[in-house]
Amino acid sequence: MNRKQYEEKRNALLKENDALIEEGKFDEHEAKLQEVEELDNKWEKVKTAQANSAALKERGVTDIENKSQSPEGASVVEELNAKVKKNHAEVYESAFAKHMMNRKVEGEELEVFNRVNGMSNAYTHDTGNTAVLIPETVVAGIWARAEEMYPFFADVRKYAINGTMKIAKHTSIDAGDASWYAEGTPTEEEQNTFGELILGGHELAKNVKVSWKLEAMAVEQFIPYIQSELGERFGVALGTAVLQGSDTNEPNGVETELLAEAGTPQVVTYDSDNATTPVPLSYAKLTEAIGKIHSSYLSGAAIYASNGTIWSELANLMDEQGRPLFIPDVTSGGVGRMFGMVVKPDAGVSAGSVLIGNANRGYVFNTNEAMRMASQTDVANRTTIYAAYGVYDGDVLDTKAFALIQNLPNA
Repeated sequence: MNRKQYEEKRNALLKENDALIEEGKFDEHEAKLQEVEELDNKWEKVKTAQANSAALKERGVTDIENKSQSPEGASVVEELNAKVKKNHAEVYESAFAKHMMNRKVEGEELEVFNRVNGMSNAYTHDTGNTAVLIPETVVAGIWARAEEMYPFFADVRKYAINGTMKIAKHTSIDAGDASWYAEGTPTEEEQNTFGELILGGHELAKNVKVSWKLEAMAVEQFIPYIQSELGERFGVALGTAVLQGSDTNEPNGVETELLAEAGTPQVVTYDSDNATTPVPLSYAKLTEAIGKIHSSYLSGAAIYASNGTIWSELANLMDEQGRPLFIPDVTSGGVGRMFGMVVKPDAGVSAGSVLIGNANRGYVFNTNEAMRMASQTDVANRTTIYAAYGVYDGDVLDTKAFALIQNLPNA
């Protein structure tokens, strides 16, 4: 059986399946899904056999004694280990997809699946509501999707430490800072004040409802679908939380932290919609905000704002000589540059606000528990609900790494 024959037969089965659903013949529908599953499993075995055969043909006879080193210097053993690791990831990804789609998992796939999820019985496959680890390759795709939409979240420093994470914060030097002394005068002993940043965990969850009709998709189509759905929705939650989160059942946001400081030393305001005395966003407001960031954080700092704020406010700003401050540039990871910093559109920033700062050095984010997924079938509505969840937390490490320009009408 070749790919064309497989696809033609599968499409024919799916058309028959659609007709059975429309006629209300659900027993026959279940049997038809089983035929699709058996066809998919048969095709998977054909592809594996073809790949193994091709690999053997390409490998030929290996002279171990004379070819123990590759041209790049890596040993044959290292190359084989890398291939095994890659193969393990691919096998688990396939097993995960089949498990979530209620397809049969067996052989090597079942063995790898049980090992990853700590299941002891390697001879049975339970498609119940047990939550299983989402493959690293799939999670990477979900994060990539989220980070593409929310660049501040993409830029923050990330960890993956189980349990409570504690980070020491140096808050001030109370005595003994570097100073000039007269000859013979003893140097004052340094006294420091340290705080502690504690990252616990907040559970983030999302349900994806899939109709049985859609669930009949091929295994290789399921992974991109899940990545797209979860990446977009997790992205909204994560991208907004690291900026506007309240630290109640969600990470603490940068905007929240800056606005909560006594006297709001890192906040600059404008009021462009004030009918009596409007205070527009200006060159002076921007330079005032940049001046609030500690100089040690300026290298690596960026400007974040919603797409609307960028094109209605920032792109129209002029310096004191009437020259545009905003320089369009899509080659540096954003949509333009201002004061040498990349301008990045981020929907997580509050409307009308502009956040300037060094996300990588000023904010930390931790994955307390890796992303998992469980499924539940709703027979009455002929749908399957996929529930994904993970445990995360994040907080501001140093407020001096940021400055917020806030539009008061939107506050």
